Amino acid sequence: MAELRVVGQPVPREDAVDKVTGAARYTTDLALPGTLRAAILTSPHASARIVRIDTSAALAVPGVRAVLTGADLDIRLGLYLRDKRILARDVVRYQGEAVAAVAADTLDAAREACHLLRVEYQELPAVFDPRDARKPEAPLVHPDLATYDHMRGVFFPKAGTNIAHHQKVRKGDSAAALAASDVCLEVSFDNPPVQHVPMETHAAIAHALPGGRVEVWTSSQSPYTVRHLLALAFGMPHAAIRVHVPHVGGGFGGKAGLGLEPLAYVLSRACGGRPVEIAMTREEEFNTTPSRQGLYSTIRLGATRDGRLTALEAEYVWDAGAYADYGVNVGRAAAYSGAGPYALDHCSIDSYVVYTNKVYGTAYRGFGHLEVLWGVERAMDRMARALGLDPVEFRRRNLLREGATTITGEPFTNGHGKPIECLEAAAEAIGWGRRPSAPSAPHKVRGKGVAMLHKAPAMPTYTSCAAIVKLDEDGAADVLVSGVDYGQGTYTVLRQVAAEELGLPIDKVHITWECDTAMTPYDWQTVASRFAYMGGNAVIEACADCLCQLRAVAAGALGVPADGLVCRDGKVFPRQDPARGIAYKDLALGYTFPNGNSIGGPVIGHGRYIATGLTNLDPETGQGRPAQFWTYGAHAVEIEVDTETGEIEVLRIATALDAGKVLNPLLCRGQVVGGIVQGLGSAVLEGFRFDDKGRLLNPNFVDYKIPTAKDLPREIVPILLENPQPGGPYGARGVAEHPMISVPSAIGNALRDALGIEFESLPLSSERVLEKILVARAPRPDTP
Repeated sequence: MAELRVVGQPVPREDAVDKVTGAARYTTDLALPGTLRAAILTSPHASARIVRIDTSAALAVPGVRAVLTGADLDIRLGLYLRDKRILARDVVRYQGEAVAAVAADTLDAAREACHLLRVEYQELPAVFDPRDARKPEAPLVHPDLATYDHMRGVFFPKAGTNIAHHQKVRKGDSAAALAASDVCLEVSFDNPPVQHVPMETHAAIAHALPGGRVEVWTSSQSPYTVRHLLALAFGMPHAAIRVHVPHVGGGFGGKAGLGLEPLAYVLSRACGGRPVEIAMTREEEFNTTPSRQGLYSTIRLGATRDGRLTALEAEYVWDAGAYADYGVNVGRAAAYSGAGPYALDHCSIDSYVVYTNKVYGTAYRGFGHLEVLWGVERAMDRMARALGLDPVEFRRRNLLREGATTITGEPFTNGHGKPIECLEAAAEAIGWGRRPSAPSAPHKVRGKGVAMLHKAPAMPTYTSCAAIVKLDEDGAADVLVSGVDYGQGTYTVLRQVAAEELGLPIDKVHITWECDTAMTPYDWQTVASRFAYMGGNAVIEACADCLCQLRAVAAGALGVPADGLVCRDGKVFPRQDPARGIAYKDLALGYTFPNGNSIGGPVIGHGRYIATGLTNLDPETGQGRPAQFWTYGAHAVEIEVDTETGEIEVLRIATALDAGKVLNPLLCRGQVVGGIVQGLGSAVLEGFRFDDKGRLLNPNFVDYKIPTAKDLPREIVPILLENPQPGGPYGARGVAEHPMISVPSAIGNALRDALGIEFESLPLSSERVLEKILVARAPRPDTP
């Protein structure tokens, strides 16, 4: 490969200045003439029948233009499983579910009208624990599950139960292998639901237009998915729906799929075509929009005396909440990734996505892997101790390496990455094998921990995207895509790719920030750490198309064969005679000879990329190829614990990721730091709390804490390895989600090292840690 000039450089994010100066425009910054504001009324009950809704007082409020309830809307929504309503119809399934919506001239009028709505409920039996929800006697959250449309052959809802999906993986004979193992253990762990907490809450504007058309502006990760799902829900042609996505203030998976767009549309339609804007309050963001699913894990491990894993069995029970339209895919990914990055001849995994009467789950950064690896990596540490082995050495002996096969039967090749190198790099960075330095006070103790991670994009086998690159009159290039940069920096990377391929300086390549399904080309969704990989390949192809056009026109102008021309530094020239070059600006719209004759025309390149070689998983064995690529990594951490307060301080954390090729080291390091801090939140702070009626008790920043600057680790060590990924742009593979995935596991292992106490539940809050310390110190009943 020729030496890269732009790719691999620490180019700053193009959007940085606009965002910090306030020039960037988000959904609620857009002012359409005549826009109405909308508000929702939510259910105080987790499970209840809606007996009636009296809207008369609400309709009498001055400025109110429409009041809608679920009785007005017999429509089901969903990406993989169509189980959700726009507004609750007949029954509510979680406290916080929207039961009515009002559009009015002002937001105050809409909220006043919501306050005047009178809803009569009849409470129904509810179920809040997914383990209880699997029992035959449990109340059914969705009695009509058998009638719901879903992606057949991929997801398998169980009619007459609360199981929205059951994913199996079977490799070898795990029962026999466990029975023959020298050492066996069984452990259970759990994770609570958590909120994505993007800076910008969910927001959408819809404008119902004449002729059955609609135009939507939304804070979404997926403009084309929004368009497609609206078309399915309302029976509209795709061309009748135009979706815009301006700047988005964070998403982390929570803005994938459909959000508020259908509600904004039906309100606009009910108001005679007036545009309607709806945005969630922070409390609604917690209590009404989706969260990360909770998980209960039970893991059984077997090993030989010399530290070789013989078998793994796991049962993952996901708390889907009231709806599982996206959560079913989390459960699927959890199964095919559910053994961690380890070589196993015998494996059995059952992943159940189970309905409960709680706020529902969706995609979240890491897509189920943080939750699964909290169990797997804690279990690996326990097995290492049971065998008397160092946890790093135990992992080294069992990690995937060339010649092994994954649990779904995929051969592990040199191109998959190097998990062992990640483990060794992270461990070395924190001085693994050396005792921690002395604690800062007598009542504090220190410990070290490691944890592995892996993840692959969880996406349909047909996932694809496209890119357009066009040259401007001055020879600069514009890149058009419909993947969304909502903070991860991919647009900057795509500019670098285009600059590299076209032979232009980075400041001559621009990218359009607003995605528009009428103008920018197709992209499936901006999820799964796939945008730089797939979008990068599409941009490379689009640039190649542009270069082909430039060479063809220049060949006619120069009278030389096109295959003898070189494109570099903004001009096209014969390989043997660079002085005869023609600047891109003189070719971008076509070339004009001195006599006025012209050839060519506007240079516009098109590129596309589609996932290749993927298969659906066998429904009984889980065998198949679910992943376009895998990314491997490791965390190593040193912590200090205050035994008087239970507070954990992270002194140093090293994260090693095999990125294949680092396209932009500045942005990659930013992803690592941001991911570590977000993972720290899951580790020690974050988690929904519910009362015995299913009411969410911490739907705000007063009661739900996320990390702040004062919680940052003292030292963060990003380590980016480069073992090229076949098929990736310049050998790159995705890393956006991975830096947070096993942060809780590494901290949990370090906590065990520091205190000698096992922890099974997240978060590792100071209250939980102190309680365990006090229990461990308490005299036993039989102690004199």
